[in-house]
Amino acid sequence: MRKYYFLFISFIFISAVQAQNGYQIKGTIKGVKPEPLTLAHYFGYGQYIVKDTAVADANGNLTFSGDKPLLEGLYMLLLPSKRRFTDFVIGKEQNFTFSTDTANVIGNMKIEGSPDSERFYKYQKQLVGYNSEIGFLQAQQKLRQDMMTQAKINNIRRQIMEYYQEFAKENSNSLTGKILSASAEIQLPAAPKRPDGRPDSAWLFHYYKAHYWDNFDFSDERLVRTPALQRKLDRYIQELTFQDPDSLIKSSDFVIGKALKGGSKELQAYCIWYLTNQAENPTTIGGDAVFVHLAEKYYLGGIMPITDSSTVQNIRSKVKTIKPLLVGKIMPALALTDTAGKLRPLADLKAKYTVVFFYDPDCGHCKESTPALKAFYEKNKTTVQVYAASVARAPEQWKKYIRDFGVGEWVHGYDYTFRIDFRKDFDVTTTPMVYVLDQDKKIIARRLPVEQLEGFMDFYEKRLAYEKSLK
Repeated sequence: MRKYYFLFISFIFISAVQAQNGYQIKGTIKGVKPEPLTLAHYFGYGQYIVKDTAVADANGNLTFSGDKPLLEGLYMLLLPSKRRFTDFVIGKEQNFTFSTDTANVIGNMKIEGSPDSERFYKYQKQLVGYNSEIGFLQAQQKLRQDMMTQAKINNIRRQIMEYYQEFAKENSNSLTGKILSASAEIQLPAAPKRPDGRPDSAWLFHYYKAHYWDNFDFSDERLVRTPALQRKLDRYIQELTFQDPDSLIKSSDFVIGKALKGGSKELQAYCIWYLTNQAENPTTIGGDAVFVHLAEKYYLGGIMPITDSSTVQNIRSKVKTIKPLLVGKIMPALALTDTAGKLRPLADLKAKYTVVFFYDPDCGHCKESTPALKAFYEKNKTTVQVYAASVARAPEQWKKYIRDFGVGEWVHGYDYTFRIDFRKDFDVTTTPMVYVLDQDKKIIARRLPVEQLEGFMDFYEKRLAYEKSLK
C-alpha cells in the first residue's frame, strides 16, 4: 500500500494550576536491580505520559521529586523494559513513602502519607485474597466436578462485586473512590415482562445504555489520567451503539454533551479529541460522516476547548476534501484520457454500478488487489463497470499494467494534463482507493477493500429489495 497523505490530529493538554508545594515520593523495592525506574501517569488506556525518572540504588531505594506538583491521577511505575511494575493513586498528598518487594508487590506494599494510594492498595489486597480463594477452588474443581464447588466460586464472585460497590460508595469523595465508581456497573432493575411472559431484554438494554454513565463524574478532570474514560468510551461506542453513522453521531454527541455539562475542560477536550480521532479512520460504510460531523461541530464550531491553530487548519482542510465524497453524495466530475487518446468522463458510463479504482501501477497492494477486482468484474460484468484511474505520473507503467493484468475491458484513464490533485479532489491518501457508485453516480461505498466488494454488493442488493418490499 502506498500512502500519499495522512492527517494527524494533535491534542494539547493545558493543565489546571495546582498548589506550588512540589512532590517527593520515596520508595524501597527489595529485589529490584540498580536501574532507572519511570513514573508516568495514564493517558487513556494503554498510553502514558512520563513525568519523572529515578535510579534505584543497590538496596532498592529511590526518590522521585520535583518543584512543581504532579497532576493528580492514576500513575504507573515502569521498569527499564517499559513493563508496568505497579500503580499509585496520586492525589493532593504528594509527599509520601512506599515499600514493597518484587516477590509480592501488592501483598507487601506499605504506604505512608498518601491516603489515596493507601485506599487503593487496601482494595487491591482484598481482591487478591478473593482471587486466591477462587484459584484454590478451581484447582479442586479440576480434580472433581461438583456443583458445590462452582456454587462457592459464584458466591465469592458475588462477594467481590458487593465489596467493589461498597468500597466505591464509602470512598466516593476520594480520587480512588471516583476511579472505582467510574468503572462500576450500574444496578439494573427488574425488566418488565413481554406479552409472552419473558423478561423484556430490549427494555433492559436501553435502560443500561441510558444509565451507562451514571457513575462517571464528568466534572473531575483527574479521570482523564486514568484508563477508565477511554475504556468506557470504547464500550459505549463499539458495543452499545449500532454501527451506522446516524447512531454513532447521536452517541458521540450524547457523551460530549455530558462532558460539556460537567464543566471540566480537560474531560471535554479528551472526549472530543478521542471520538473525532476514532472517527477519522472509520470501519463502517459511510462512517466518514461521523468525522465530518464532529469536526465541524466541535473543532470548526469553536467548542473544542483545548487545541491549536494548525490542528484546526488541518481538520478544516480534511473536511473540505471528504465532505463532497461522503456516502450519499454524487461523485464529483472526473474525466481522464484512455490508451487510445480519447477523453472518458466518468459520468458517461451507463452501468448499474461503477467501481472507481484509483491505483498506482507500481503499488504492491494495488497489484495484489487487481486479480480480485478482475474476478469480481468477470462475475458481475452485466451490471458492473470498472473505471480504473491511474494516479501515478508514469504513462508507460500505466499501459504495461493494463497489459500485464489483462484488464482491457475496464475503462482506463490517465491525467495527461497533470491538473488533477487526486489527494485533494478524491481523498486518495492511500492506494488502492475504491469507490462504488450506483447508476446515478451516487456514492454508495468508499474506502472499501476490493476483497469485500462481493459481500458488500450482495448486502446492498438485499437491502434495496427489502426497502422496495416495504414500499
